[in-house]
Amino acid sequence: MKSDATAQCQAPGELVLPPRFETVGPAQQYLRAQGVGYVLAQFVDIHGVAKAKSVPVSHLPTVLGVGAGFAGFAIGGVGIEPHGPDFMAVGDLATLSLLPWQPGLARLVCDGHVAGRPWEYDSRVTLKKQIARLAEHGYTLFSGLEPEFSLLRRDAHGVLGPADCSDNLAKPCYDYKGLSRTRAFLERLSNALRATGIDVYQIDHEDANGQFEVNFTYADCLTSADHFVFFKMAASEIANEFGYICSFMPKPFANRPGNGMHMHLSLGDGQRNLFEDENDARGLNLSPLAYRFLGGLLAHAPALTALCAPTVNSYKRLVVGRSLTGATWAPAYISYGDNNRSCMVRIPKGRLELRLPDGAANPYLATAAVIAAGLDGIGRQLDPGAPHDTNLYDWSEAERAQAGIGLLPQNLGAALDCLQADRVVCDALGPVVHEFLKLKRMEWLEYQRHVSEWEIRQYLEFF
Repeated sequence: MKSDATAQCQAPGELVLPPRFETVGPAQQYLRAQGVGYVLAQFVDIHGVAKAKSVPVSHLPTVLGVGAGFAGFAIGGVGIEPHGPDFMAVGDLATLSLLPWQPGLARLVCDGHVAGRPWEYDSRVTLKKQIARLAEHGYTLFSGLEPEFSLLRRDAHGVLGPADCSDNLAKPCYDYKGLSRTRAFLERLSNALRATGIDVYQIDHEDANGQFEVNFTYADCLTSADHFVFFKMAASEIANEFGYICSFMPKPFANRPGNGMHMHLSLGDGQRNLFEDENDARGLNLSPLAYRFLGGLLAHAPALTALCAPTVNSYKRLVVGRSLTGATWAPAYISYGDNNRSCMVRIPKGRLELRLPDGAANPYLATAAVIAAGLDGIGRQLDPGAPHDTNLYDWSEAERAQAGIGLLPQNLGAALDCLQADRVVCDALGPVVHEFLKLKRMEWLEYQRHVSEWEIRQYLEFF
């Protein structure tokens, strides 16, 4: 642990490895020494949205023991009725971290418990069950998540646009001016993350106006999911201080690329990357284990879509055809290829990049479903077939059909049907998936009944 004097001399943005505590006493001493008075007992609802209670540091032992209490029925998708028990958020001491953008606060990731036991409707608990299945085989899943987001503001008339009004190029990807003129926000965000041990290694302007991506180093999949939630918390609140809106909405603008959350995947055994094999005859540096895991992802792709692209808006991103900027970064076809961004899975040599998830995905549920699919591929020794190394967006429907390349579900309703029909994924995830299906069926029905401005313009006086 660094002394206070050392901490005060750290350069802005320096990566700080936060202390790890095994008992609560030293943790409380550390928090008080850092001027922290309150700890956010934080978990996520079924949508992956952060929920929390602010708890005085003196009551930290309670959160680590019985947990912080929440009225279960007030939390979306945790399977508790109005007459049901309380939802207790029990803290994981290994996740204790300061909130640099809110001095005086810390954050503690919690698992949902009911009646003293982990609650199967809690998505972090669901992921931990799938991690335990991997551990039975001696595997650990490592993931690197790539969050894209839109940095926006409203003008005097309430119209949404990029936070930087000069960010208006037709092809803005990697634009220097767009990156430079939002530097204050991006550096504040990066510095806050690095000060808590999240190793940001690059930042770029993406292919939509006002769109950015911040990349941080991979970790075991539970830690990566925790980091992703923390990232969204930091980005949203820091943006608010600047008068901006930081949105992870999958497709905020119809004529621009959407916000993905690409997921890089590999299995390890504590010593090496089990997905890597330099003797791969296909030249992708993938091991037989990696190909089987990949076979599972492709076999269960339609069901995975519902959990990786979980909103009505998600399917405005997963479309067949090009973006108006001349490029698209979202998959539409169930396929894989060497550095091929028109495929659902890209192979950046020795690992898998699942390009299906978007910014609305609950990282715990999406990762749990990926594990279930991958384990099924390993268990059944599924062969993903040959890679496709050409631009699939240029292929005709007949050419794709002849090659056996399937189309991902093109709306939320179809994706939910695929998920419900997939016994492997549903059985692995347990009761939380039934709650997910129920809530998302309601969302889809509400959308179908909604009368949009487009319909008014199209039909009001047409007939």
